[in-house]
Amino acid sequence: MDADFWLERWRDGRTHFHQARVTPLLAKYWPSLQVPAGGRVLVPLCGKSLDMMWLAQQGFRVLGVELSPLAVEQFFAENQLRADVREAGPGRYYTAGDIEIYCGDIFDLGADVLGDCVGAYDRAALVALPAGMRARYAAHVYGQLSDAYRGLLITLDYDQDQMEGPPFSVRDDEVQAVYAGHSDAVLIDRRDILAKEPKFAERGLTQLDTLVYRLQRRQG
Repeated sequence: MDADFWLERWRDGRTHFHQARVTPLLAKYWPSLQVPAGGRVLVPLCGKSLDMMWLAQQGFRVLGVELSPLAVEQFFAENQLRADVREAGPGRYYTAGDIEIYCGDIFDLGADVLGDCVGAYDRAALVALPAGMRARYAAHVYGQLSDAYRGLLITLDYDQDQMEGPPFSVRDDEVQAVYAGHSDAVLIDRRDILAKEPKFAERGLTQLDTLVYRLQRRQG
């Protein structure tokens, strides 16, 4: 699965993964992380998520990362924000107030950018990546965040044999393995959501749980 897969999804309007509301689990659990007010929060593979608006409204500086220029432009247009645009190597930054989105490949970002992030929020990144990319993604991104970072990670747990991703099933044992080299991943919530997600039942799932993790730098 490469960049063209997601660029095509946005071009064709096949963006069922986009939520037209703020994620309730973000609003419920983010305050418990105690990320410093005014801190920079990374939102990887952000699309045009309204969660970025919510984080900015709570007083954080948001750094979204998104491959699709169309998704980025829709985000600012739909939220009536006028963005300043500047080129940055292979990518481009769009900035409006406390929200900045890097339009490009997250693997092109280094510690000079990621190291300034004291918070991270991942609802749609890890579950969007195939198994072979997840450990590399986690090491590159979370391994370069501030040593004091706090993060919120949301994944899905279902029988992968019943449905092809994305979104992919990323169960607790894989989360622990993927983050073990640099971060502690503490499971703080697990709930059955199949009844609320009929489109997944239509695709053949008989069980669907969402898992919520608190992340922080592993000490020692």
